[in-house]
Amino acid sequence: MSQKNSDKIKLPADKELTMRVVPMPKDTNYGGSIFGGYIFSQIDIAASIPAIKRAKGRVATVAVNSIELHQAVFVGDILSLYAHVSKVGRTSITVDVEVYAERNAVDPQVVKVTQAQLTFVALDEDRKPRLVPPLDDGDPS
Repeated sequence: MSQKNSDKIKLPADKELTMRVVPMPKDTNYGGSIFGGYIFSQIDIAASIPAIKRAKGRVATVAVNSIELHQAVFVGDILSLYAHVSKVGRTSITVDVEVYAERNAVDPQVVKVTQAQLTFVALDEDRKPRLVPPLDDGDPS
């Protein structure tokens, strides 16, 4: 089932790309699609990037608030992960992630395959929770 060019989803122009990956055959499950654990590991890495920047240091994932797997991911899909800080607490940082797959080189399509929300805690040198520093003037995060 093909979509008309005007109906195709496009990569979000209003969001900053956090990372891009291509799943390989070793990442497949017995059904031939990409194992959900692989996708989640990429989400966790992508979400940690804005969390580390906002915390100005080490963070740890403390909660997966939600994850929705909308469509299967396949070998050869180019996954684009967009992550941004959605909430900051005293020691915690919540990050929203959206994952899009670019597929089918002959008739290119972009589909939103996954979205998730994770919470991180900022850690000190002893790996204990610490306060998230206030924003610097001009800091967009």
